[in-house]
Amino acid sequence: MSKYQTTKKIVRDYFEAMESASPETVGDVLASFTSENYYWRGVYPFRELHGAEAVAKTFWTPLMQSLSRMQRRQDIFIGGTNEISGEQWVMSMGNFMGLFDADWLGIPRTRKIANLRYAEFNCVENGKISQTGIFIDIISLMVQAGVYPLPPSTGVYYNYPGPRTHDGLLYEDAPEGEGVVTLALVNEMIQDLSDLNESGSMGCPPEILERTWHDDMIWYGPAGIGATYTIPRYQEQHQLPFRRNLADKKFHGHVCRFAEGNFACFFGWPNLSNRPLGGFMGLPQSDVQAEMQVVDVYRRDGDKLAENWVFIDILHWLRQQGLDVLGRSQRITNSTL
Repeated sequence: MSKYQTTKKIVRDYFEAMESASPETVGDVLASFTSENYYWRGVYPFRELHGAEAVAKTFWTPLMQSLSRMQRRQDIFIGGTNEISGEQWVMSMGNFMGLFDADWLGIPRTRKIANLRYAEFNCVENGKISQTGIFIDIISLMVQAGVYPLPPSTGVYYNYPGPRTHDGLLYEDAPEGEGVVTLALVNEMIQDLSDLNESGSMGCPPEILERTWHDDMIWYGPAGIGATYTIPRYQEQHQLPFRRNLADKKFHGHVCRFAEGNFACFFGWPNLSNRPLGGFMGLPQSDVQAEMQVVDVYRRDGDKLAENWVFIDILHWLRQQGLDVLGRSQRITNSTL
């Protein structure tokens, strides 16, 4: 059996069981696949949870009650060894699709199909899932519900596609050497940006990006920032607003980072911190050094990166600065302002 087949099978069996679960039984399903000391990380307002019962009660049951007949629609599924701490992890990315039949987190139901973008990392140890990191794009659901809470974005949010090559579901293990090449390229790109941060530069010459990115790169950012295409537009519509309008950028590292085949992924808790100077996402200046939790998923094409799917816990980043987007939305929905 290939190196990651046992780990992948555990996670695939878990996904299949969750697909068949109801809001009432999801806790039992979760308990059967997770360890006693199960540690779960999620975006605001969920944050850190411990144990299957707490995760089911706080996250899965309310979500499944809201998005009825929910399906997991995967675009990427990869496994690998975490180069940070050595465990085996599996990453799945795609959409949770369902009928948005009940309000959730103050977001009004539409009774129509909704797609909730997700990236889920599961660590498997001794036959059980011991850790999960799950990032969902809550603002993207607000867009679909017609209650977008932020200024106009520099990029465009839409229902993002999976890999252009349609080969992201690596149920069979990819040749190990391909993942080594992919991860080395991602780490080279990370080092280039870290060097920029340490230099104090607020910009980025395009030739630095050209070292590791194709000129027709696609960057699928979170709702609130949006997607952008080609190096010049990526710089115009995301990178330079990010670099010029956020100061004191400090990298804190990753919880998990690995690659398989042409795909790589990572998440941090937090990845970085920064202080808004005003203008990023159309928002004002802040004196708060705010943490950012981020997921990046990459596709390599030859010797360059071609596609990048990104999740940022924007709601948590804003809440640290005094703006509770969900709390405000709930008060408006309940007419208690």
